[in-house]
Amino acid sequence: MQTLLRLLSDGEFHSGEDLGALLGISRSAVWKKLQQLEVETGIEIHKVRGRGYRLAHSLSLLDRDRLREGLGGANWFVHAYDAIGSTNAEAMRLVDRGDSLPLIVLAERQTAGRGRRGRKWVSPFAENLYYSLALRIEGGMRQLEGLSLLVGLAVVKMLREMGVDNAGLKWPNDILVGNRKLAGVLLELTGDPADVCHVVIGIGINVNMRAATEVDQLWTSMMLETGHHQDRNQVAISLSQNLDVYLALHLEKGFSAFKEEWEASHLWQGKPVTLLAGVNSIDGIVLGVDPVGALRLLVADQVKTFSGGELSLRLRSVADQ
Repeated sequence: MQTLLRLLSDGEFHSGEDLGALLGISRSAVWKKLQQLEVETGIEIHKVRGRGYRLAHSLSLLDRDRLREGLGGANWFVHAYDAIGSTNAEAMRLVDRGDSLPLIVLAERQTAGRGRRGRKWVSPFAENLYYSLALRIEGGMRQLEGLSLLVGLAVVKMLREMGVDNAGLKWPNDILVGNRKLAGVLLELTGDPADVCHVVIGIGINVNMRAATEVDQLWTSMMLETGHHQDRNQVAISLSQNLDVYLALHLEKGFSAFKEEWEASHLWQGKPVTLLAGVNSIDGIVLGVDPVGALRLLVADQVKTFSGGELSLRLRSVADQ
């Protein structure tokens, strides 16, 4: 099935006869495989008499050899899958199994992708980047301070390098263009956070997505922002290269060294917001972040800091003020 998909991935027409000859099967068998492909991946395939078959849109499929070559400098082990429940869950499984670290898990699609606070992460086949990096962390919680914010910086830098000039951050873990979400970060820990533990850095980036009826918030993609199809392998390689640099500096200097850089890319800096914490809400003005990545708000003329996994930030409109 993967071979057939790669033959069609250019988005051009291919005759059933040519496909059958390349695969060593009959034209009728090609048709059956194409039907199966549509069912398994959700990809739309067009059939035109006299021209053959083509995908509704070209695809950028993961190339394991290219990824391993492109990521070799970081000495990270690459695991790539056609379909998986969650790249974060698979990375955790590989850590528990004792696989060599650092390691990256990538997938063409996720069947149980998730974001912060247990939300579903929509994962259409071969359109976006579903990426998890597993690391061994020594030295306790200090090594994790501001880590998710630092990862967001690496994502934004990669996006800008690839033409998404207006990409910016929203505390704590979202990457936006304007008010539309482009990417998200989810960190999960296992082990002893006071000593030696493992962290899985999950990153989801909308790369070539054109439509998604399941997404329950405003969104955009790299393709929609740049106007052209993106190479998902290059996105993964560039992201990893930026992460490698930022993580090394974070280990040496901590998040405080990146505080000003992070605030310069924070789209909601100086804006009125509502911070949601469970059933409670707090109105304030965003001042930035502290040296460990906690949010600083001006609340009723007092500066307060907030951190934690269950916090969520919302912009307040002029009418709300």
